[in-house]
Amino acid sequence: MTIQTIATTPFAGQRPGTSGLRKKVTEFQQPGYLENFVEAIFLTLGDFQGRTLVLGGDGRYFNRDAIQTILRMAAAHGVSRVLVGRGGILSTPAVSCVIRKRAALGGIVLSASHNPGGPDGDFGIKYNIDNGGPAPEKITDAIYEHTKTLSAYRISDAGPVDLDRIGSIRLEDMEVEVIDSVSDYAELMAGLFDFDAIRALFQRGFTMRFDGMYAVSGPYAKAIIEGMLGAPAGTVVNAEPLEDFGGHHPDPNPVNAAELIALMDGPDAPDFGAASDGDGDRNMIVGRKLAVSPSDSLAIIAANATAAPGYRDGIKGIARSMPTSQAADRVAAALGVSCFETPTGWKYFGNLLDAGLATLCGEESYGTGSMHIREKDGVWAVLFWLNLIAATGKSVNEIVQEHWARFGRNYYSRHDYEAVDAGAANAMMDDLRGKLASLAGQTLGDFRVQLADDFTYTDPVDNSVSSRQGVRIVMTDGSRIVMRLSGTGTEGATVRLYLERYEADPARHNLDTQQALAPLIAIAEQVSGLKARTGREQPSVIT
Repeated sequence: MTIQTIATTPFAGQRPGTSGLRKKVTEFQQPGYLENFVEAIFLTLGDFQGRTLVLGGDGRYFNRDAIQTILRMAAAHGVSRVLVGRGGILSTPAVSCVIRKRAALGGIVLSASHNPGGPDGDFGIKYNIDNGGPAPEKITDAIYEHTKTLSAYRISDAGPVDLDRIGSIRLEDMEVEVIDSVSDYAELMAGLFDFDAIRALFQRGFTMRFDGMYAVSGPYAKAIIEGMLGAPAGTVVNAEPLEDFGGHHPDPNPVNAAELIALMDGPDAPDFGAASDGDGDRNMIVGRKLAVSPSDSLAIIAANATAAPGYRDGIKGIARSMPTSQAADRVAAALGVSCFETPTGWKYFGNLLDAGLATLCGEESYGTGSMHIREKDGVWAVLFWLNLIAATGKSVNEIVQEHWARFGRNYYSRHDYEAVDAGAANAMMDDLRGKLASLAGQTLGDFRVQLADDFTYTDPVDNSVSSRQGVRIVMTDGSRIVMRLSGTGTEGATVRLYLERYEADPARHNLDTQQALAPLIAIAEQVSGLKARTGREQPSVIT
């Protein structure tokens, strides 16, 4: 084995987005493309003497090839030890868990999250720091700067590592330890939740369907829900991670998890339904004929946090992304704790969690989590709901209805316009920003505008500032219209329109969501010209 220095030239466009670098598989397969980005990571991190890295991914197409390349490059850069999940499999929450438990320098996560997989699908890579969370902008900016000036990368010419056999081998002077993908994470969950109570719930005949969506959470759900908690075999379906996710879009929402929604709407529905996404960090909670909105799920978990042993002492605060509904704000006010509003991206929660300012975090994009790791966590959220059901003896529907009765209902929806011409999308957003100063005080339909701005966030811990994080139009009654461009797609631009309207009257808590939001949808079109600017009469996806 020898360490080689390979000449290279920079690739344009390797700036990490909201959650790492995501591109088409075919782009990553270009000679030197992955190597350049990994070299930039290693140059940014510097000295690896005596340090450990964690490595794994969601099992999508190109995952195994990328792991072999990264291992050989890690060896060439003097990394002392790499922990890699068996079969190359580690969910994003598990990577965070292992980094924290094993006191690693950080980890490399291979995933494009909820984006489609396969040879014509998407691939992604991101770096997580020693707290287990996504690298902050100062690190991702440094990585990007290195990608623009690279002239060479270093790599060992060693042969492939057997990723399917647990144990340790040497690669150059580096130890590669293949670890069980589930055990550390399962141990953490057992310490947070009342597994005895959940086990007793299943023993009493409680029924459930967990859809793994042929993605990475399947093995974790299988081991914990069926193995440790005793749910009947077959409770977890689509549990084997496939390179193309079975040809499906592994995004746990009512559109892409239509099979689960149909089951839960039908006459033979189990008591509880749930799903997770490509890399295991998102979740959807479903009752009978009721898909719980992610914003409501965060608020309900916060309001009932002490039901779970790991949160018995209460919560210190809540953090939510700006587009997420204000349902959690009402719970925070009732509990007398702070609720922080951050930009979209889990990396913004890390400082709040590390500083002890927040215990629970959530995003409207089906992401929920807590201080136990520094990523959102799909299986964790499902286990929290199971614990809550076991503790209260109430159904999902009863829990949701009682929450609305106490706090009111925040009607909420997101409209996605996918693969829109990027130039047209950016021009629309620029024009909208130009109107903001004149919108405040205007009457639009039945609403009066209280605030119109482009969200800027100042981190209360390190005072770092993140600007241009999404246009907000806030009405005097608290209703909101939010528009932003997503940083997680790989084709064109994705325009996201978020709509929120609060309703205190319990008699009006069971309206159709789109009907309840129709006046705001019309105002959003009026001020943005969304249909004309995108060329789309309807959103690609409504959640």
